[in-house]
Amino acid sequence: MAAKHILAIDQGTTSTRAIVFDSSGRPVASAQKELPQIFPKPGWVEHDPEEIWRATVEVCRGALAEARLAATALAGIGITNQRETTVVWDRATGKPVHNAIVWQDRRTSEMCAELKRGGHEKNVSDRTGLLLDPYFSGTKIAWILKNVTGAQAAADKGALAAGTIESFLLWRLTGGKVHASDATNASRTLLLDIRKGTWDPELAKLLGVPRSMLPTVVDNAGAFGITTADILGSPVPVLGMAGDQQAATVGQACIKPGMVKATYGTGCFAILNTGSMAVRSSHRLLTTIAYQLGGRRTYALEGSIFIAGAAVQWLRDGLRLIEKSADVEAVADKAKSGHGVYMVPAFVGLGAPYWDAEARGALLGLTRDTGPAEIAAATLDSVCYQTRDLIEAMRGDGAQIDELRVDGGMVVNDPLMQRLADTVGAPVERPRVIETTALGAAFLAGLQAGLWPSLDALSATWSLDRAFQPAEAAPSRDRRYAGWQDAVRRVRSS
Repeated sequence: MAAKHILAIDQGTTSTRAIVFDSSGRPVASAQKELPQIFPKPGWVEHDPEEIWRATVEVCRGALAEARLAATALAGIGITNQRETTVVWDRATGKPVHNAIVWQDRRTSEMCAELKRGGHEKNVSDRTGLLLDPYFSGTKIAWILKNVTGAQAAADKGALAAGTIESFLLWRLTGGKVHASDATNASRTLLLDIRKGTWDPELAKLLGVPRSMLPTVVDNAGAFGITTADILGSPVPVLGMAGDQQAATVGQACIKPGMVKATYGTGCFAILNTGSMAVRSSHRLLTTIAYQLGGRRTYALEGSIFIAGAAVQWLRDGLRLIEKSADVEAVADKAKSGHGVYMVPAFVGLGAPYWDAEARGALLGLTRDTGPAEIAAATLDSVCYQTRDLIEAMRGDGAQIDELRVDGGMVVNDPLMQRLADTVGAPVERPRVIETTALGAAFLAGLQAGLWPSLDALSATWSLDRAFQPAEAAPSRDRRYAGWQDAVRRVRSS
């Protein structure tokens, strides 16, 4: 059988999935496993790297079994991952020295504050495009070295490796032969000079991270390594890697400057393609690498929302207002019109454009007749308001937003998508394939495998499912948004 399928590994914050795509970019089989969350202290979030590895192998085998394909039918593997989540492991044994510290984790807030007080943020931002925030990987590595017994000494001797999840998975898939990170994941570490595409020695010294720990930085499509035969039954080349939001950008075919997509999963992340220009935001958006192919970098402005779908999970698991996440739409539909309730889901601080690590969540505007319906509606509205925060920042940086391409698990909710269009005042376009994160990883691997000749050829496969047009009058949407801005001001730490 000709090897014309791609296996995409999508290792996310709340689950690990594998999807088999055919040569037309159509998903033909999948398997998924939920990932347990570990909360050692308030504001701390961890994952067990061994659980991530076990689940990855399990879902890859499961997806191939469902597709009734042998590993020999695969042209290659693409990996996409929760970005910034950080693992440090022993080079000799491959065993992690500590749980993975998740991107949502805020334990390095004080370290970031200290670096800001030392006047380092401008230099860091100029080189990396990022801000000094616990969100990013560099301070997580530094925390592990400082707090795990013997870790600093081992790192100084070159005995430890560090990386984000795709790097850890590539190491394991290749039996410890390859330690590499793609340019998009590397750009989220506070350690990469995004204009040079290389690790910055001054930043590594500033954060106390030995460069010997860091992976080789590679393109998003390339021959990265070959899996050991025991994992899938035959060796398979790993040909594509990208952080989840950049993978979704490719999957959404946002390959021309000015195109913007927003992915709604645990958090929400909007990425605006800026082409070959690494644009500096004046509205506290991040400058990042959208993708790197053939050594050439395409840049983007990004707005990061830490809590989107996770707020619905909180309604389910924390408040027990709903039995399953899909129930939120029916509950919210019963909310009284003009209820005036705002939910600011700052459970782990606020991301763009506020970057307030110490802000905390709140429900505001409660009255005696507020009930589950109003709280559910306010939770969904918070996703729309936070998206408008990002769109307004992009517009402030000079972008003209003609439409917003959306993807991720939340976008199947039609009323929510209509509310989103009304709130941001722009058409919202949902594609036929909403799992664009995995699709982007498959596309990148398929580019390297020769299944698709170019990014333009990938763009031709994008297909619209439905466009949601703004139907609310501007004064009404602006009044609602002003209420949101007031609610955010009330939860800010300063």
